[in-house]
Amino acid sequence: MEEFNLLSPLLLAVSGLMIGAILKSILQPRNIPYTVGLFAFGLLIGVLERFDCFATLPKISQTIQSVGDMNPDFILYVFLPILIFDAAYEMNMHIFKKTLSNATLLAGPGLIIGMLLTAALVMGFRWIAPEYASWSWSFALMFGALISATDPVAVVALLHELNTSKRFSTLVDGESLLNDGTGIVCFMLFFGAYVGGMQSGASPLAEFTIVVAGGALLGFILARAALWFITRINSEEVIQNSVIILAAYTTFILSQFYLGVSGVIALVAFGLTISYKGRPRLKPQVNEFMEKFWELLAHIANTLVFIIVGIVIAEKVDVTWTNIGILILLYIGLNLIRFVMIMMLYPLMKHLGYGLTKRESVILTWGGLRGALGMTLALMVSYTPEIPEEIRKQVLFFTAGIVTLTLSVNATTMRWLLKRLGLIHVSTARCQMEYRIQEHIYESSEKYFNKLTTREQLADANWDHVRNYLPEMPEEPENSPRSKDFLAEIRLRVLDKEKSSCRMIYQEGIISKDSFVRLMASLDEMYDHDGEYALSFRQSIFNFCEQAALLHHLRSLGFMRDWISFYFRERIMIIYDLGRGFIILQREDLKFLDDLASSDLVSEEQKRLLAQLKEEITENINKMNEVIQKLAQEFPRAYHHALTQKSIRMLLSDERRTVNQLTNEGILSDKDAEKHMESINKRIDEVNSFSHTIPASLFRWMIHKKKQEQPKK
Repeated sequence: MEEFNLLSPLLLAVSGLMIGAILKSILQPRNIPYTVGLFAFGLLIGVLERFDCFATLPKISQTIQSVGDMNPDFILYVFLPILIFDAAYEMNMHIFKKTLSNATLLAGPGLIIGMLLTAALVMGFRWIAPEYASWSWSFALMFGALISATDPVAVVALLHELNTSKRFSTLVDGESLLNDGTGIVCFMLFFGAYVGGMQSGASPLAEFTIVVAGGALLGFILARAALWFITRINSEEVIQNSVIILAAYTTFILSQFYLGVSGVIALVAFGLTISYKGRPRLKPQVNEFMEKFWELLAHIANTLVFIIVGIVIAEKVDVTWTNIGILILLYIGLNLIRFVMIMMLYPLMKHLGYGLTKRESVILTWGGLRGALGMTLALMVSYTPEIPEEIRKQVLFFTAGIVTLTLSVNATTMRWLLKRLGLIHVSTARCQMEYRIQEHIYESSEKYFNKLTTREQLADANWDHVRNYLPEMPEEPENSPRSKDFLAEIRLRVLDKEKSSCRMIYQEGIISKDSFVRLMASLDEMYDHDGEYALSFRQSIFNFCEQAALLHHLRSLGFMRDWISFYFRERIMIIYDLGRGFIILQREDLKFLDDLASSDLVSEEQKRLLAQLKEEITENINKMNEVIQKLAQEFPRAYHHALTQKSIRMLLSDERRTVNQLTNEGILSDKDAEKHMESINKRIDEVNSFSHTIPASLFRWMIHKKKQEQPKK
């Protein structure tokens, strides 16, 4: 029996993933959220075990019972770091910055408002049912903090399935991650009074500030330390990714368990820093491996967590008719409280970041799902003997009931509500473009099918059966897009093309890391305008390049002229590198528009509109050429240095391509290829470090030379 106990977690993981794969294939065509199906399955298994339906299968029964008796720290320390880091790592940093103000409002003042109103609601139940007379404000506020925070595990999983707007999903995602951290902090302020976690005499506001700010600072520091270590070891992606996994768990355990600061906030800061600072510094294959690996880990964690939560609820919760009635009132009250909270903050939120519309505020209200985290905190309460048993059972029942209702009601109706409010909207121009693409695919397949029928070798094939596998003929949209909508849609597709081209020229060594980051940031800014702004509206790039005019002014300052020219060499090199990369991207955009105009994907009238976009791109090229010409004239030494650095990067990138080609052809073994790659990466690091360093000896020589020249003047 003891031997089997060791295998119980393995049996749970294997069977859970198998059930998850089956449910995924069944639920996906029916538009039922995957997490809801997992949760329902866990409930069903728990209920069957509770009625001794597995009595004839003692090993399975024992495994289910071990899940029901699971320590809440297991979920907190094993699954939560994976899910929090993956959500933070996948965030678009540009969009997150724009939505941070609104997410902070919801996670800070919003959570406190919800906690206070929920506590008042629970205290009001004492007047309805005598069973709740033992509740005090301390218990009510503890429960209010526990239940007011939306669960990132449930919310993130749902938004990824529904494919909502990236801006809105980032707001909901950011709120759930941040108020997950602040919710735990508020919960521990009250819960700690019973388990000795809160320092006596400490100010709640001061403790809250220290816990949140300390977590964010720790996460940032550990992320930079991990990146520093990774970029200095030339090892395979498996090793580098192992370092990040170790650092993620270290961040959470060190902050949550040892230092007493917010582990969730620390992990959010860690994930955002790894994503924003690490992606450009890591090898492309490492980034690709990380995305797939963490996606797999998040899928495994999500699958097991929701099954576990369902089993725990079915195993642990005792149901009475009075409790059910109070639970329904609490569920309605929590939705109303969240609506009141959002309406109180709405006047500010509609003006901050991307803003917030009334329809989005409705979705924000209805999307306040609760899940694994709330259940984990409730289990912590249920295992604390210092809290009265009656309170423990009621907290566990209320939390389990709210988790069940929000996942079974709110989550399942979210897709319908999004469609009803028009938030899953596809523009007419996009519908028209998708129709053209599908039509082109259909015609190409039809043509190839007819070609196959004429082949003598295939004469005996059942062509009627083969025809069934042709793609369906798409239906043409009823309304034609307006010229304005068409231009906006094509601009967005040009930006998509530009983003992929930017990654390509960075990997080939044509542009530096700094230029890559600035170009990608400018594209993010263009995406903010949904294609309504002209492609020549690139303020961030041209504002940066206007610094060349300032450098030109500084060169005329006599004695310091050469020193300033040398000091700003790196900045001048970035401007040149950025400019050349930008011109390459614009020329790729022109090729893309030419290919589009020569295809049958756009009408004759729309082809004429493409000329306007080509003018916008040509304007970009002309502006940037002027900047580069000025650099070449005013700063010839820095200009030639930039050309030298670019030539070295391109030479090393060509060597890397040659090694990859020889490896793919089987001429070079993988082990030998690794040695060549290590040599290439070492030389690339030397180039990067040289271009970012001002040699002290050369600096001293320049000052000495100037002092010698002064008397002669």
